[in-house]
Amino acid sequence: MAKAKKDNVFDESTLNAETNTETPDIPEAPETPETSETPEAADAQETKPVSPVEELEAALKAEKDRYLRLAAEYDNYRKRTLKEREAIYSDAQSDTIRQLLPIYDNLARALKTECQDAAFYKGIELTMTQLMEIFERLGVTEIPAVGEPFNPDYHNAVMHVEDPSLGESIVAEEFQKGFKIGDKVIRCAMVKVAN
Repeated sequence: MAKAKKDNVFDESTLNAETNTETPDIPEAPETPETSETPEAADAQETKPVSPVEELEAALKAEKDRYLRLAAEYDNYRKRTLKEREAIYSDAQSDTIRQLLPIYDNLARALKTECQDAAFYKGIELTMTQLMEIFERLGVTEIPAVGEPFNPDYHNAVMHVEDPSLGESIVAEEFQKGFKIGDKVIRCAMVKVAN
């Protein structure tokens, strides 16, 4: 081992000699394609003839997939436009009723005042009755207020009063009626809340 050592560097041939093993000389193999097929066989595999039935089945599958996608897109479009149409109608209806509410308020104030002319008072009552019938046909309902628990979604509290006869956060008085269509609030009720 002392002979093989030169400046602490080992030579591979001396190492093999010392261990009595020999590395056989292996000639480098030329680079070949990974497959053992001949080029003609590879070309034949790539251009394998496809039967007309297989071509038609593939085309049918592609068209069916295209049809299903188109049908789904149309269904989504139909649902979206229906929802948009309903929203537009609901918004237009709410805006129209909101424009009529000042008339309701004036009629309600007129009915609360004393009137010497019975025919005039009767005319105001009839006008209010007609307006309420129109609201009813359109699905407009009054928001209950007095005696109800305060709900910020339906009530607009403008005053607060301490009243031991009422419970906590109970509406004590209503200054202006609130209205809604279904679950959509057109105008919150203006109220005084107790405790």
